[in-house]
Amino acid sequence: MPSKRTARIGALTVAAVCSTVSAVVLTTPAQADTVHIHDIQGTTRTSPLAGTKVTDVPGIVTGVRTYGSSKGFWYQDPTPDADPATSEGVFVFTSSAPKVAVGDSVTVTGTVSEYVPGGTSTGNQSVTEVTKPTVTVVSSGNPVPAATVVDAKSVPDDYAPAGDTAAGGSVNALTLQPAQYALDHYESLEGMNVQVADARVVTATDPYTELWVTVKPHENATRRGGTVYGSYTSQNTGRIQIQSLGATADFPTANVGDKLTGVTAGPLDYNQFGGYTLVANQLGTLQKGGLERETTRKQARGELAVATYNVENLDPGDATFAAHASAIVNNLNAPDIVSLEEIQDNNGATDDGTVAADRTVNKLIDAIVAAGGPKYDWRSIDPVNDQDGGEPGGNIRQVFLFNPARVSFTDRAGGDSTTAVGVTKVRGKAQLTASPGRIDPANTAWKSSRKPLAGEFVFRGHTVFVIANHLNSKGGDQGLTSQYQPPTRSSEVQRHAQATVVNAFVDEILKTQKNADVIALGDMNDFEFSGTAKILEGDGELWSAIKSLPKSQRYTYDYQGNAQVLDQILVSPSIRKGCDLEYDSVHINSEFSDQISDHDPQVLRFRP
Repeated sequence: MPSKRTARIGALTVAAVCSTVSAVVLTTPAQADTVHIHDIQGTTRTSPLAGTKVTDVPGIVTGVRTYGSSKGFWYQDPTPDADPATSEGVFVFTSSAPKVAVGDSVTVTGTVSEYVPGGTSTGNQSVTEVTKPTVTVVSSGNPVPAATVVDAKSVPDDYAPAGDTAAGGSVNALTLQPAQYALDHYESLEGMNVQVADARVVTATDPYTELWVTVKPHENATRRGGTVYGSYTSQNTGRIQIQSLGATADFPTANVGDKLTGVTAGPLDYNQFGGYTLVANQLGTLQKGGLERETTRKQARGELAVATYNVENLDPGDATFAAHASAIVNNLNAPDIVSLEEIQDNNGATDDGTVAADRTVNKLIDAIVAAGGPKYDWRSIDPVNDQDGGEPGGNIRQVFLFNPARVSFTDRAGGDSTTAVGVTKVRGKAQLTASPGRIDPANTAWKSSRKPLAGEFVFRGHTVFVIANHLNSKGGDQGLTSQYQPPTRSSEVQRHAQATVVNAFVDEILKTQKNADVIALGDMNDFEFSGTAKILEGDGELWSAIKSLPKSQRYTYDYQGNAQVLDQILVSPSIRKGCDLEYDSVHINSEFSDQISDHDPQVLRFRP
C-alpha cells in the first residue's frame, strides 16, 4: 500500500498519498582526474560515476528549492561539451535549505547518486544527483547559462525507444538519442536551465500547484484546447509539467485552453507525479482562454436519456451537493436515468461499520429539487463493509437515480450484496432474477473492487436493462515516463477479468432475448481503444458509444496533459442500430481548476 508523506515536489506543502521515496547507489567506475557536470550525467540515464565521490565540480547556480522533502539546488556548467546526449546541469541534494543563490559560481564536492522518485517499485526513471555535498561559493551575481529552448522543433515526434529486453525492458542503459526520441531529449536536458514560450495549458492547475502545457499546439488538439490521448502509441511528446520555485500565491490558476504567454524558464526536474517538469524561476503571464462548461441538450419526449457521472467520493459532509445538483439539472438537463459512481456511505471515510448511503443519496436528490430538477427516485445495494475498495471506510458504490415521471423501475426482490443476479425467460422476454441485483459478487474479479449493479427500467412500455459499473482503477500502473518502455499496465489483469464477467452477463441477456436493450455504463477506468473495452464489447454484444464522436472529442478525464477516456456507455446491437442514437461527453470538470469531480459526465439519448 502507498505511504503518506507531507511534502510534495512543488511549490505547495500538502499531504499527498504516494509511494515510498528511495535513493539508489549504483556500482561505478573510478573517478576521473577532472570532472565536469557532463561527466557526471554521461550519455545514458544513469551516471557512469554513480557511487563515486567527485571533487570541486564547477558550475553556476540556476535554481534553488527551499521547500518540500527534496531541498537543494540546480547548477550548470557554462562551458558545455559538444555531445548533445550529455546534460550540463545537475541537482545537488542538500536536505536542508541550501545556502546559495541563483547566479553563484560554485564548486561542489559530494557523492554521485541515482534517486528514484517514488521508489524502485514504481518503475520510474532515476534522477542523477550529487548528495552529501560540500559547497564552495567562488563568486556571486554571475550570468545564468542561457535557457535551452524546448519547442515543437526541438522535441522529436517519437516518444521513447523500446527498452532493453535483457534488462527487463529498461531504457536506463541505452545511449540517449535526443534527436530521435522525446524522452531521450528531455533526459539530455535533466537538471539544465530550459524554457518554453507561449505555451497552451492542457491540464488545469491542480491542488498541488502544478499544471501542464504543450509545446506542440497542433498535436492531437481538441477544439477546447486540450491534447487527446488516442492510442498507446500517441503519448503526446509536447506535454510538460510546470511547477514553480516562487510563492504558491503567485502560481497561475489556469484552465485548459489558457496560455502562459512569454517565457517560462527554470531547471528541468523529474518527479514521480508526472516525470519531466520545468520548475520555473520565471513564469509566463496567464492569458485566459475563456473556456466555459458545456451543456447538453434536453431529451425529446420520446427519447430516453441515460447518464453516468462519477461524483468523486461524495458523502454527506461534502460541500459540493449544490454544484453536483446544478450540473445534473442544468448541464445534463436532468437525464431520465443517472448512474452515479463513488457514492460513499452516510459518514464517509469514518470506518465504523456503516454501509448505508441513504443520507448521501437523499441529500443529493433534495439538492436537485432545490436546483429546479425532478424529484428523482433511487435504487442501490449496500456493499459488505470495507470490501469494495476505494477510500477506506467510505464504502463507495454505484447508485441509480431515475425520474419516476419519465421512467419506472422494475423492483424484483432477492438482490443483496452477496447474491448473484441471474437471467430468466418469461413470455419470450429476458428478465432479471433480482432488480436491483449485483453481478457475480463472489467472483474473485471483484476482490476489493466495486460490484456491478444491474436493474430493469421501463420507458414508454419498453424494458431497458442497465448495468452500472466502476471497474478496477489504474493504480499501480507504470507511468508513460517510466524507465520501462513500453510501461507495464499491471492493473489491466483485474480489469480484464471484470470486463469478461460483465460481457458474459450481457451475452446471457442477449441469448435469452436477442433484441434486448442493454446498457453497460460507468467509470470503466480504461480507454475506448483498450483491451478492457474490447473485452466488454466482445463479439458485438456491446459497443462503446463514445466512438460515435470524432476522435478529437473522445475524452472524459484529463491526466498529465492527456485528455482521455475513462467513463463509457456501451450499448447492445438493438440500441446501436437505431439511427437516432446520440452521445455527449459533457465537459464540466476535467478541464477546469475548480472542478467538483475529476470526471466529466456522459449522456446517451436514444429511442427504445
